[in-house]
Amino acid sequence: MRVRIASTKAAAGLLALATVLWVTGAELRAEQSATVSISVRGHRFEPAQIHAPANRPLAVRVKNLDAAAIEFESVSLRVEKVVAPGSEGVVNIRPLAPGHYEFFDDFHQETRGILVVQ
Repeated sequence: MRVRIASTKAAAGLLALATVLWVTGAELRAEQSATVSISVRGHRFEPAQIHAPANRPLAVRVKNLDAAAIEFESVSLRVEKVVAPGSEGVVNIRPLAPGHYEFFDDFHQETRGILVVQ
């Protein structure tokens, strides 16, 4: 019986420790990520050039102010996301090396922008 009680206490302690480590890790990941916002109006990205820090996960908030759906897409970033008219979508991007990454609206190929990572 005593062994079982000790094991239960040890298991509870390990579970508490694991929970603290998991929450702390989630907080660190959230602090390390960056967010940039961009809008689409009149089939143009506003702004057409966005900037983000290198080597950090990135969330790009895309707000579609047009009356038609858009598809935020980038071959170099390996992402695509359809955003309904009048709504907003979030595109999550892995940590990137410094450089320039082109993105576009796949439904309106002339709508293009650049992500500058520094």
